[in-house]
Amino acid sequence: MTREDLVLYARDGHIVTITLNEPRTRNALYDGGLIEALAAALVRLGADGAARVAILTGAGSAFSAGADLKQMTGEHGIWSKRPLDVMAFYRGGIQRIPLILEKIEIPIIAAVNGPAYGAGCDIACMCDIRLASTTAVFCEVFVRLGVVSGDGGAWYIPRVIGASRYAEMAFTGDPIDAEEALRLGLVSKVVSPQSLMDTAKGLAGRIARNAPQALRMTKRLLREGRHQRIDSHLEMAAALMTVCHTTEDNREGMLAALEKRVPFFNGT
Repeated sequence: MTREDLVLYARDGHIVTITLNEPRTRNALYDGGLIEALAAALVRLGADGAARVAILTGAGSAFSAGADLKQMTGEHGIWSKRPLDVMAFYRGGIQRIPLILEKIEIPIIAAVNGPAYGAGCDIACMCDIRLASTTAVFCEVFVRLGVVSGDGGAWYIPRVIGASRYAEMAFTGDPIDAEEALRLGLVSKVVSPQSLMDTAKGLAGRIARNAPQALRMTKRLLREGRHQRIDSHLEMAAALMTVCHTTEDNREGMLAALEKRVPFFNGT
């Protein structure tokens, strides 16, 4: 498979769908393969000026089984490397994904179509919104393998479900099904496998119809709000509001509301 075949990138209007496309391995993540292909697709997404929202999903029966253990334990795997080389392996590999995602300004929906284990669970939680099929299973499996989350999951997931609930997931390594994920707030909605992509595309369409610059600024506020004091956050909000008021989309949105019609936003 070429890199483009490993992770599919398709745009329909303003909606991009990125699909992990190695169902033979249940979309296992490995260095130089699926990780590199996903990183390239996300960089492409960040540079796609026509994109207003993206959906990330997996081909086949799994979202992602996590790390490719066969590669990691093989002859040239992780145990053959020196400690500093292991650190470089993570920095240049899976850790690229959260760093790239942090730079993407459009909303990203994870359509979790099946098991999301380890790094697969973490990547789903790096997205802004998660929708789950009834066949989805989430698992922070790391302690069962004698390791920790090396890709940022321990930073992201407590911010999604809270520290205590994440600690239970991380310390036990127990999988949770879609309904439990919904109860914990890990996902927004659970639907049938047949409805998952239609539901994700419907949500993406409702997002994409809004003013694109305001969408990007809203995501920026959410992202920066994770570590800002309230006074700093309000200063940033005031600055972004000032920018919004200079746009044609702001004028269009307000006039459309007054005139009781559907607004048309062109991104200016």
